[in-house]
Amino acid sequence: MTKLLETVDLVTNFYTYEGVVKALNKVSLKIDHGSTFGLVGESGCGKSVTARSLLRIVPEPGRIESGKILLYPEDGNHQNVVDLLAQSEAYMEDLRGNQISMIFQEPNSALNPIMSIGEQVAESYLFHRKGELCERILARFETPNYTIFYPLKLYLKAVYRIAARNPNALVLKVLDKIPVLKYWKRSLRKEAIQRSVNLLAKLGISNPEAVVKQYPHNLSGGMKQRIVIAIALACNPILLIADEATSNLDVTIQAQILELLRKLKQKEISSVLLITHDLGIVAETCDRVGVMYAGNLCEVADIKDLFRSPKHPYTQALLNSVPRLSQEGELQSIEGSVPNLVTPPSGCRFHPRCPHAMEVCKGVFPEMIEVAKNHQVACYWVASQK
Repeated sequence: MTKLLETVDLVTNFYTYEGVVKALNKVSLKIDHGSTFGLVGESGCGKSVTARSLLRIVPEPGRIESGKILLYPEDGNHQNVVDLLAQSEAYMEDLRGNQISMIFQEPNSALNPIMSIGEQVAESYLFHRKGELCERILARFETPNYTIFYPLKLYLKAVYRIAARNPNALVLKVLDKIPVLKYWKRSLRKEAIQRSVNLLAKLGISNPEAVVKQYPHNLSGGMKQRIVIAIALACNPILLIADEATSNLDVTIQAQILELLRKLKQKEISSVLLITHDLGIVAETCDRVGVMYAGNLCEVADIKDLFRSPKHPYTQALLNSVPRLSQEGELQSIEGSVPNLVTPPSGCRFHPRCPHAMEVCKGVFPEMIEVAKNHQVACYWVASQK
């Protein structure tokens, strides 16, 4: 597989009144074209901060301090690799929702309560696909059965030609300031709403014509999550980031959303970054998985290798804490507690809770080493077993 996205030594901090929260500590991960990469770990380990860092939407008082976020072209030409941290905000605005989209953890927060569902889905088309919409409208003007007042038709055709060539043309901004001349946006909005209806129908939402006229408070939790997915998928992104996309849904709705994501992955999306704390979901949906602890990436492996032969002590403890059908007696828990990231432990951040901790673990954080094909671990104890 060819690489799609890669982070190199990504560092993100939050500057709070209590001190600097060291949320991400030199995180390096790689997502391939056509793969589903799972990112797992306890709450507060840095999974969501990683996702937001990829899109450069880390909330205040957070700041990406250093590292690289490399976006590789689909043709595999490494000469055209883009470092997203070196790009302008205008470049990132065009990238977000277009090439890389994100399903946020809480649909109630992601959806605007005073906008209809159709308007919210249509926003993606109007922002990223305005030129395509204008070309569709121009094509309709050429059909024999399309009748409109002739002078108005001439005006609209001229405006849509300009918008199709350059959606951000200065003349369009001028026309938008004059109420009488803003009429051209009406057909554009209708075209975007129709695309929204088609997209909802593709996602298996029944009666999409009625749904686009409703508001978020009219919908169930599962339906809201589908709408958030629809917004993320509107422009056919090459990477979909799903941040705890099923965490607040009941089991049956979870299964439906995961099945929907699986089908979309086969037909619509190149790659998925799935962020979750549920190892069962990871086992069912992912090709590769990265395990995070306290802002560090501990282990990365193919999904079967990780479950069959976990190497890092934290990964082993995490898997041992999951109930099994053959479970007898009490579940094993991980001794100790998650460290305060304002004053994290020196060296390996897991060493105060690790049953295999050595003196070297308290010094410098271990580098990632390859212990098997496509299986990397950051652990001095694992390195000593080789």
